[in-house]
Amino acid sequence: MDTPFAITLGVGTSRANHTGSWRVERPVYVDRLPPCNNACPAGENIQGWLFEAESGNYEAAWRILVHDNPMPAIMGRVCFHPCETACNRVQVDEAVGINAVERFLGDLAIEKGWQLPEPGRDTGKRILVVGAGPAGLSATYHLRLLGHQVRLVDSADRLGGMMRYGIPAYRLPRATLDAEIDRIVALGVEVVLNHVVHDIEEERRAGNFDAVFLAVGAQLGKRVNIPAGDSSKVIDAVTFLHQVAHDDPPLLGRRVVVYGGGDTAFDAARTARRLGATDAVIVYRRNRERMGASGEEVEQALGEGVSVRWLSTVNRFDAERIVLEKMRLNEDGFPEPTGEFEELDADALVLALGQDTDLSLLDHARDVTVHDGAVSVASSMMAGASGIFAGGDAVPAERTATVAVGHGKRGAHGIDDFVMGREPTEKQRHELATFDRLNTWYYADAPRTKRPELERIRRQTNFEEVIGGLSEENALFEARRCLSCGNCFECDNCFGVCPDNAVIKLGAGERYEFDYDFCKGCGICVKECPCGAIEMVPERI
Repeated sequence: MDTPFAITLGVGTSRANHTGSWRVERPVYVDRLPPCNNACPAGENIQGWLFEAESGNYEAAWRILVHDNPMPAIMGRVCFHPCETACNRVQVDEAVGINAVERFLGDLAIEKGWQLPEPGRDTGKRILVVGAGPAGLSATYHLRLLGHQVRLVDSADRLGGMMRYGIPAYRLPRATLDAEIDRIVALGVEVVLNHVVHDIEEERRAGNFDAVFLAVGAQLGKRVNIPAGDSSKVIDAVTFLHQVAHDDPPLLGRRVVVYGGGDTAFDAARTARRLGATDAVIVYRRNRERMGASGEEVEQALGEGVSVRWLSTVNRFDAERIVLEKMRLNEDGFPEPTGEFEELDADALVLALGQDTDLSLLDHARDVTVHDGAVSVASSMMAGASGIFAGGDAVPAERTATVAVGHGKRGAHGIDDFVMGREPTEKQRHELATFDRLNTWYYADAPRTKRPELERIRRQTNFEEVIGGLSEENALFEARRCLSCGNCFECDNCFGVCPDNAVIKLGAGERYEFDYDFCKGCGICVKECPCGAIEMVPERI
């Protein structure tokens, strides 16, 4: 009975017969690009550090993470995680809590005192970085790893840019911000604060810099011509948040109206509530579906007592009363006035209509093009052949901290190529690991872990952090929810299901290979691979 049974399963005696000549296709192991990695503006190897985290190798996970992003504790709080929107697991139950695990690793590194990698061997090249927000700090970090000397200058009295002066402390505690910035500076960075660069070419010549990375943030609040009485209190949201960050908040009164629909508008309204406003009302021209703010920010604000007037615009502000005009969306989704008006009591109006970047320091720069308030750059972030690079809010892109971190890394490598006399090269990307390539039968349902939140009653009177971090147990659970899309994690499925014993185990961390003398090309391994890391290719003739 033993022999027929063994032949039926394709083990034991079946290897006596070579079957390779039967094939028209052969299986090959492949690596595909996980959708989370593909969606990350900072270019993190998310799947790589999740793999280490799920085994409890937290420092190894953190080191993979900071290879691309030196501020995981910050980004684990302020990034709106497009990686999770792209996550294949969302089609199974819910996306992996990538952002929460990133924060866990970042916080653990601060607690344990883990240090960033040592700077690279000194190249003798000097780089000027203007602006100490996420783009400038990221560029500074990567330039130091590449061995270049960096002078980091900023017009403010502390480093951090809009992370410090635009994001309230209830979202980003200042101790966390300072800890991750201090680690970067400790790599041997020359820091110059309270310094305004008026002419980038003159600054470069005076300091004998080989290249420049321009990372000036969008710190000028946009204004709009709203008729207002002499006694009406009107302030832009950027100025308001900046003053609060300096512990010198303006007196806005009890009834505050915020005009705008982005994250800054909600930050301003939530901050006003914490400063004592009994009514904080956001006025927005479109509906909720077309609002720029993240869903999480909106829900938290509503839970804290902030109200929203959808499809409304501010017509005028007379003393203690704001006149609103109702709007409607046309068939293209653009707001149109209705001619209907209503009044709203208000002590102050905060304008959150977007930000502009002051690029006057480029007025005398050679070969640099500024269009619609942004610097035109190549894929290397180079803005001009003379060695001026730019990133973050200064260039045409989505204005988020994570995008800026990615720009800093890309700009640093572009600068490295420039000062070392190399031609820039584009990195080849693997094919995307789409959901249809996975076999999710092997994965059990595992609902996403919810991060704890500060009680809503406590939020309204202080700037304590609202969203808490994961425990180690929860972080492990979240990391283990990763499907390892497109990349083998040595589950042994192919080894176990092969009817011809044609899969050879190469040892821990080495994965497998096929013995094509015995593989019939049946494709069972492809169908049963959970992560889509095997494909069938036509047999060579």
